[in-house]
Amino acid sequence: MKRRIIVYPLVFGFMALLLLGCANITKVTDSITNPDARKIYEREFKTQPAVFEAWTAVFEQSKLDSLSVSLPYGEKGKFIPTKNVAYSYTLQLIEGEVLTANVERDSIKQQVFIDVFEWNEGSKTFVEAIKTDTSKIEYVPKNSGVYKIIIQPEIGADSDFFIALNKKPVYGFPVSGKGNAAIQSFWGNVRDGGKRSHEGIDIFAKKGTPVVAVYDGTISRTGNMGLGGKQVWQRTGLFGNSIYYAHLDSIAIESGAKVKAGDTLGFVGNTGNARFTPPHLHFGIYKGYQGAVDPLPFVYETAQITSKSYPKNFKNNYLKVKGSKANLRKNPETNGAKVGELLADEKIILLGQTKDWLHIRTALNQKAFLHKSLAIEIK
Repeated sequence: MKRRIIVYPLVFGFMALLLLGCANITKVTDSITNPDARKIYEREFKTQPAVFEAWTAVFEQSKLDSLSVSLPYGEKGKFIPTKNVAYSYTLQLIEGEVLTANVERDSIKQQVFIDVFEWNEGSKTFVEAIKTDTSKIEYVPKNSGVYKIIIQPEIGADSDFFIALNKKPVYGFPVSGKGNAAIQSFWGNVRDGGKRSHEGIDIFAKKGTPVVAVYDGTISRTGNMGLGGKQVWQRTGLFGNSIYYAHLDSIAIESGAKVKAGDTLGFVGNTGNARFTPPHLHFGIYKGYQGAVDPLPFVYETAQITSKSYPKNFKNNYLKVKGSKANLRKNPETNGAKVGELLADEKIILLGQTKDWLHIRTALNQKAFLHKSLAIEIK
């Protein structure tokens, strides 16, 4: 009996150390291989591989969905615990914009996976951009183009949700106390009777209004020269953009200085070739070998949506077509491209609601937008 009393604790202790060792080995391996969120989630289904495969198949199928939305976009609904679903949206992003995606839900313990892909038109393939299991992301596109975001709840998720897809500028606004309304001259406007075009935007404000750094960086040079008059040039990083602030009344920074976003660089004026115009800041961005690029997307603020302005028209996820026929749309708008139609009493699954439009899945697994007036709950 004494032997048993001594041996059992030793065995259990050895097993605990072994398990602890396995956990540490996994952590070390993950730090080297950097597995994505879906690979880590798969470990929970080692004894149920078919369950995970079915969930993954829905994700892969969602890459082929063609639904298109404009930002900002919001959708409210309830995840269906008995159905594997994925929410896929195609959208346009312009360099200088930041895509933000936030999935609000009433059970934060339930995971949500967000994947963003860039659509490569030439090769008709997706270039993976970001994968995460957090409910909120920010993604800065490297190029202007078409992107797809896929949002998928964990298996068996049972929660009300609100999907908010917004965009915001990469940089802050360069004139203190001003915003979009102060921009009165845009990229490409004709200058000097057509001899040149405007390579920036003009932001009008009272003389002496502070001009501030739009991003962290280094002041590469300052001075009073050429068409820009009193001007400041800022570099956002070793391989970053060059930011140009021109027509200043006075300069408040020295070349070589390190600055943070919001630091005062100078004050609005009308020096240089702007001496006969109202005081304003000429703001420009220069990107490496490309030269000047349109700075508007980098600073233009877009209203951010919240769940308060998105009602739920239906509480039930199971609906049917009301009337003799219902057109399915690619976009949640009346003039959206038609992608199919349903006949009276055909059953549909409600995935979410975006104001007057329903995000639905048909019996043939086609996803589309349907106007709320064309559906009724199944009782």
